[in-house]
Amino acid sequence: MAVLDSLSPARRRLVLGVGALILALGAVVLVAVMGGRDGRVDPVAQDRPGPVLLVPGYGGSTGALQVLADALADQGHDTQVVKPAGSGTQDLRDQAADLGEAVDAALAETGAPSVDLVGYSAGGVVVRLYVADLDGGSHVRRAVTLASPHHGTELAALAKSLGGTVCPEACQQLDPDSDLLRRLNAGDETPPGPAWVALWTEDDETVVPPDSGSLEGALDISLQEVCPGLGVRHRDVPRSTPVVAIVEAVLGIDQPAVPASPACTS
Repeated sequence: MAVLDSLSPARRRLVLGVGALILALGAVVLVAVMGGRDGRVDPVAQDRPGPVLLVPGYGGSTGALQVLADALADQGHDTQVVKPAGSGTQDLRDQAADLGEAVDAALAETGAPSVDLVGYSAGGVVVRLYVADLDGGSHVRRAVTLASPHHGTELAALAKSLGGTVCPEACQQLDPDSDLLRRLNAGDETPPGPAWVALWTEDDETVVPPDSGSLEGALDISLQEVCPGLGVRHRDVPRSTPVVAIVEAVLGIDQPAVPASPACTS
């Protein structure tokens, strides 16, 4: 302070102003490096695709993702559907930890620098939890969610009101007012690291309201905006022809983009 006192008022204001600017720039750099979360994020190269891991929805059934998995494999992707360790109705945070183990195994087996993740329904929330809380941002190149209840679904709220036997822990966490979703959606909805894509259908009868599948900060795609008049219900999203075409496009080497003509038939 003695040094500042010795300066003229004009120079003192200059020194203080420069100091404030340095502090502000330091905060911006810190947020960019830390990703606004607790862990450091080192984003991976976008031009080097690795294995594609598909994450099932609530209940863990892998069948709904098989059409998409086969289509991606035909395009040359090393593709696997991640079978949940439990029932698929347990704590979504535990499912995110299981996903992390699957990612580690895929990277070790292939030697790839990163993976791409495609999460269907509640699987998209699992993907977000993995990236946000378990250092996934340093291992995931592209993160795609399909008809995911990012802001909850009223069906879960209704089931929760009927008790725990009707609505297990994962169901309770998909209540729009759950602590898990409030925390996950606070601030940046797209955790730093991967390029994010959110695809959803206005005909969704499971994710209610359907635009709960929208994700702020992502390449956000309503299927009906791409294919006006097309009817696709929740269970048909991962095997819908335009969805398969869009996912194939966004997992390419180029930056994620919606194809001009994604074959608009269900």
